Amino acid sequence: MSDKYQGLKDHLESLATDVEKFYVKGQAAAGTRVRKGLSDLKRLAQDMRNEIQEIKAQRKDGKED
Repeated sequence: MSDKYQGLKDHLESLATDVEKFYVKGQAAAGTRVRKGLSDLKRLAQDMRNEIQEIKAQRKDGKED
């Protein structure tokens, strides 16, 4: 499994506490942390998308790692 995929999963799990604090307990600061975490998650996902595209291109060209 890709290290980037594991990083995505770990990052998403790390948001769970703040998601609960925001939605259940109504803590506004937790919402700010969740929004920042989601922005980071978006960046991580884009990095993984780029990696996948590079691998596909290498495989198509017969240059598999």
